[in-house]
Amino acid sequence: MTFNPLRERGIPLDKQLRNWRELNVTPIDPDHSDPYTRCRVIAMNGIEVEAIMFSHQLARHCPNVDIKRQLAQVRYIEAQQQKAVNWLLPGLASVLETTIAYEQVAVDLTSWVARMEPDPYLKQAYQFGVLEDFDHLYRYANLYELIEHRRAEKIVDGLTEVMPGRPTYMHHRDPFDNVREPYDKTATAPISKGHALTIMAAEQQTMNFYMNVGPTYMEPIARQLYQEIGLIEEEHVTHYESLVDPGETWWEMLLHHEYNECYLYHSFMETETDPKVKAVWELHLNMELEHLRLAADLFKRHDGREPEQVLAPELPAPVTFEPNKAYVRELLATQIDFTTIGTGYVQDAHERFEKMQEAVMGGEPAPSEQVINDNRDKAGREYRLETEGPHPVQSLRLDR
Repeated sequence: MTFNPLRERGIPLDKQLRNWRELNVTPIDPDHSDPYTRCRVIAMNGIEVEAIMFSHQLARHCPNVDIKRQLAQVRYIEAQQQKAVNWLLPGLASVLETTIAYEQVAVDLTSWVARMEPDPYLKQAYQFGVLEDFDHLYRYANLYELIEHRRAEKIVDGLTEVMPGRPTYMHHRDPFDNVREPYDKTATAPISKGHALTIMAAEQQTMNFYMNVGPTYMEPIARQLYQEIGLIEEEHVTHYESLVDPGETWWEMLLHHEYNECYLYHSFMETETDPKVKAVWELHLNMELEHLRLAADLFKRHDGREPEQVLAPELPAPVTFEPNKAYVRELLATQIDFTTIGTGYVQDAHERFEKMQEAVMGGEPAPSEQVINDNRDKAGREYRLETEGPHPVQSLRLDR
């Protein structure tokens, strides 16, 4: 059945305010819930945070007091949604357990988007990034075993493999080479615009999470690893945000944000296995339908166009969290040695890359390498979870 959010009626805005009891959601059970339920929670938290921050930026550039007030009303509801979603995460989980789940989101959400992306240039951007997040998962899993003495398969449940990707120390690039070419808003498919917003928001939330939780650790190797990967996540946000056409007007961007929220809540409502969490997705979808209606009205009034001119007439196939093992292994076998130059990609290091590596490393091993060495020294081997056979790239020196 097709679903066009522009033709659906949601909950009126003045009926969306929730009290403390209603916001006090029951968190998921970390020992018995589907790992992909946790992934959906983390992904939607990132989407809601992006919606809030974008609304703030729009308000700061808007001189109209009445519009600023409307934005503030919607934004408060978005903030309530973000709290309800993020508070679904269990307090029993350690920061590292949540971190590993964040990287599982990055691997399987970005892989799915790359598989579905129709634009070759945008697809390459997602393929490039996923091999780096895949390696971050491996580094954090070793840190988890090293300092908490537990193994990451309990968290990822074998749905996502844990093994080296593109080595993390190779992710430090000159900022000049982190900027991509934007899509053309007049020629790019609506699904591609949604993909770009989704992955940008997910990576932004990961960047925010690491920069805030990293200094809460006492162990030096943990503090160092979060600092290193946190800097790489900043690169990733630059990488993905530059894909969005800066020629889109504020009202067009607002419309895309609200439509994409409808798309993702609808997707997760369709694929969720936990009835209580599914009820949250359904409630929030019905709220977002009204937010979209309000954004569409602003778009018509201030851009002088109809929303149907820039949005898809119906929602695409649902965004789905599912294993992407074969896809990631194929990328490992063909793209592990890629780096960026300008707005493109090469398989050989170049002068700017080598200069950045020298400056960042300072003649010392990166924390992402040291954590593997430390865990190997303590446990007698590094931690990996390879469920589909040995690593597809045996000839590449994955750890220095």
